[in-house]
Amino acid sequence: MLRIGCVKYLNAFPLIHGLESNVDFDHPSVLCNKLATGKLDVALVSSFEFLRNPIYRIVDDVSISSDGPVYSVVVAHHGEIGQIEEIELDPASETSANLLRCLIAELGLNPRLVRRNTAVWPAAAGPKTGHRARLLIGDQAIRFRQEYANEFSFWDLGEQWQKPVGLPFVYALWLIRPEVADPKQIANRLRALRNENLDNLEHLIPELAAGAAEPGPGPPKGLTREFLSRYYREHLRFSFGEKEKEGLRIFANLCIKHSLLPKRDLAFSVV
Repeated sequence: MLRIGCVKYLNAFPLIHGLESNVDFDHPSVLCNKLATGKLDVALVSSFEFLRNPIYRIVDDVSISSDGPVYSVVVAHHGEIGQIEEIELDPASETSANLLRCLIAELGLNPRLVRRNTAVWPAAAGPKTGHRARLLIGDQAIRFRQEYANEFSFWDLGEQWQKPVGLPFVYALWLIRPEVADPKQIANRLRALRNENLDNLEHLIPELAAGAAEPGPGPPKGLTREFLSRYYREHLRFSFGEKEKEGLRIFANLCIKHSLLPKRDLAFSVV
């Protein structure tokens, strides 16, 4: 039995819905560890896991990406972004944290980046004149934005990437461990599943809004069809073509530049 892992966020829904297998849903960092240690055979995980450990084969033409504002990877803050003194990181995703590191370094900003405090937030962020902020990703970011839309500003990392680079940013990829047999058959199955779900999205969105077609445990509740349609059609991309590959190469080079990765030649082994 193929051991499959998938991020437990709403953005993965078009890539995982209908998969006839037991799927291990978890946070990206947990899945990366399981994939790296051989506890999973295939996983939809942070793109940084491939950059960090490029032993995997990538399912070609499939990703979770954005080409502009992504909505669900943001820094929630008050005041001007340049005045922020401290940003709490979400430990669930290395990709988003390292994207943030690259963006602020390129802008010449130098806030302290700290692991998330367990204190209640946003109350812990202090008054609106404070200089603390928090990186939010995935479903938590969606919940937070909907609940605190009028109280915070949101620095969208997808938008901040696309402005200077002009290319999509790749957040997650299907990665297959090198010892797994017949990766092409697995990749074809995952591409077909993505195509089927995107073709049927108009019918799946009402089910998802009603909570009847969940991609994994604990997606945000009470989302409207209009929001879901906009999220999937305008904010997210699910391809991994030449533009996405070039965007990922640029991200890798920036990570090397800012000492987040060792210097190496990057080659994509796609199936």
